[in-house]
Amino acid sequence: MKRPHPILRLSARLLLTPVLLLTTAWGALALLFRLDWPAPAGHALLVFWCTLGGGLLVLLWRRSPLWALAAHLLAFATLLSWWYSLQPSHQRIWADDVARMSHGRVVDDRLLLDNVRNFHWRSDQDYDITWESRSYDLRQLASVDLLTSYWGMPAIAHILVSFGFEDGRQLVFTVETRKEKGEFYSELGGFFKEFELSIVATDERDAVRVRTNVRDEDVYLYRIDMPRPVMRELLLSYVDQANALVERPRFYNTLTANCTTIVFDMVQSIIGGLPVDHRLLLTGYLPSYVRDIGGLQKGFSLDELRRRGRITERARQADEAPDFSRRIRQGVPGWMAETTKINSDD
Repeated sequence: MKRPHPILRLSARLLLTPVLLLTTAWGALALLFRLDWPAPAGHALLVFWCTLGGGLLVLLWRRSPLWALAAHLLAFATLLSWWYSLQPSHQRIWADDVARMSHGRVVDDRLLLDNVRNFHWRSDQDYDITWESRSYDLRQLASVDLLTSYWGMPAIAHILVSFGFEDGRQLVFTVETRKEKGEFYSELGGFFKEFELSIVATDERDAVRVRTNVRDEDVYLYRIDMPRPVMRELLLSYVDQANALVERPRFYNTLTANCTTIVFDMVQSIIGGLPVDHRLLLTGYLPSYVRDIGGLQKGFSLDELRRRGRITERARQADEAPDFSRRIRQGVPGWMAETTKINSDD
């Protein structure tokens, strides 16, 4: 049989080299985060996988590329068969703050929610556990607020959505990694099925206060300019998504199923036509995206909305006050106008 031209062999090697490197690296990370073997055996398999990848790379450049390609395809297919056998589950020993699954139903115009989290946090390890059943009159739904919570780099933030009612109550929904006891969040692990996905309904003094007063995160609140019918649809969409997770568990994914993309998908299904943008992934910049699509309060620059919407210090001062939600909103654009409107309707 006639041997391939040297130029063809070189081209094949140059093309296959990054493929082998990337798939070997991906496989190593998948094994590192998801292989549930005892340490010696797990470490041995990880070393074997990396050694195999290196050996096949050497084979690629010393022998016919077809030999290395065939061997790599066989090894990678075996790895993928294990990867796709990994399924999300509700049956794990969960961390206390995600131990229960929020879910709800609508009866007439009342939203009945079970497992609304209302912890009293003193530290991440010291807290009072409270899960409540609550009822909300959907006819009193009055506002939607976007909250961004920063703990490190400005490009990354956790996103929460708070629904306000005319009786002064706030209901927060937060998309969380459902961590097991003793497990810690990892952005990298979120790419490799390390966590299940959870949508948690919480009291605002729980979800916001734990970030500002316990974890020293920096939190900003923006009033969303949204018609009431769309507010209602968004709230019920959260409930539907939470109910769906109760019925069928799902893996969290840092890229495709996180605190921003889940919300984006819900809003997209309600109003449609929203552009896809890099700020949906760089969640710290999400407020500028919302402003660009007309979702923030009009007549204010983004810098002013951000400055007046920084609630960190107000939350620390309000601390355990029963009117925590009112205090943190003092001076936030759009809040006073909404309050005045509600009071004038009474």
